[in-house]
Amino acid sequence: MNSKIFNLALFLFPILFLFAQESNQKSVAITVYNNNLGVVKDLRTLDIKSGLSTIKLTDVAQYIDPTSVHIGIDGEILEQNFQYDLVSMEKILTKYLDKSIQLVNSKGELLEGILLTANGNQIVLKKNDGGLLMLSDISEYQISVNALPEGLITKPTLVWLLKAPKSGKQDVEVSYQTSGMNWHAEYVAVLNENDNALDLNSWISVDNRSGATFKNAKLKLIAGDVNLVKPQNNGRRYKGDIVMMEAMQPQFEEKEFFEYHIYNLQRPTTLSNNETKQVSLFEANNVKANKKYYYKGGNYYGNNSNQKVAVIIEFENSKSNNLNIPMPKGKVRVYKSDGDALEFIGEDLIDHTPKNEKLRLKIGEAFDIVVNDVQTNNIKIAERVSEQEYEITIKNKKNENIVVDVERNLGANWTILNSSLDFEKINSQNILFKVPVKAEGETVLKYKVRYSY
Repeated sequence: MNSKIFNLALFLFPILFLFAQESNQKSVAITVYNNNLGVVKDLRTLDIKSGLSTIKLTDVAQYIDPTSVHIGIDGEILEQNFQYDLVSMEKILTKYLDKSIQLVNSKGELLEGILLTANGNQIVLKKNDGGLLMLSDISEYQISVNALPEGLITKPTLVWLLKAPKSGKQDVEVSYQTSGMNWHAEYVAVLNENDNALDLNSWISVDNRSGATFKNAKLKLIAGDVNLVKPQNNGRRYKGDIVMMEAMQPQFEEKEFFEYHIYNLQRPTTLSNNETKQVSLFEANNVKANKKYYYKGGNYYGNNSNQKVAVIIEFENSKSNNLNIPMPKGKVRVYKSDGDALEFIGEDLIDHTPKNEKLRLKIGEAFDIVVNDVQTNNIKIAERVSEQEYEITIKNKKNENIVVDVERNLGANWTILNSSLDFEKINSQNILFKVPVKAEGETVLKYKVRYSY
């Protein structure tokens, strides 16, 4: 059905609701994971009747996994049902097919008949005299029906058939998993004038598209790659794009948990449905950093190629470097002042990074450094032996001396016969040359490698 139909005003006559046990929420705690998962722990006070009774728990997440529900209650749960067929214009009209409805236009004119079809912004009515009334645009009409159709509810609801040993009020804790919840980290780095230090701050963004609002919740975030069985697509879509930002000071307490890390917000917060909330994680100033130029390429015999040189910013996540905090995966945006204002110079993604590890950000490609990379020779000198020669010319158009890290993947069973510069063996397949290039100058790196198969 076309979404325009939801702009109409719907007037419902008195509706009959089924009786539900009243519950008062005492507290709620939310744990949010990186992979579209939230765990809700909801403590409520329920007035329980002895023997068999039906308990309805409203305001649960619309995207709850009913199979994950755990309830701590004095009694035996015989059945559980999750009711999620929520009221909407489309569903009400569908339920009223072959039934009488009324339409009133802006002039106060009343139309009444049996609803035969409702398709987008168009409906067909069978009038009382037997004729058909076909309306191609009902945007100017208000629709009135007699009652809420059976089976439709206003809020997602858990319904339990309970056998209780006694009557009285109980504090009942209900926990469950829900999709539609996620969190991620964002970082903003400001590089200094000399490119050798930066100021770094981090924000946590929590997305709630679960279909429920959690007021004054205790919030925990789990950083790590938790294994989940991939669910079947239920066709639900999440909407909403509201952003709430909270104070610019560290508010999370971090600790290790199993093979992950937990970040505990040190105060209650409200996670509204269809909202993105941002909370400051940390700020770090004067973090020592290194700017590096990095090139990795390779070509077949006779092919010249002008390749790009990456600009890399490296820094250590250590206490001596004013950091020393497990850093969740996320995007790092890097800025630098041009003398008048901060300007964006690049961004990169980081994975979950523990303490005392190095972070390496590719923030762009060098404008004034040109590489010409060519394989100059490829000779088979025996049945299972070949030799290849390479020539890499690096031109520096900058007015300062630089060093370019040139990494080569040689594969297996190689031996460097000669090279114009020393190299470092990174592992069994990769080597690294540090190539100095003077300002407004160029350096040619040559090397010869032998392969034995």
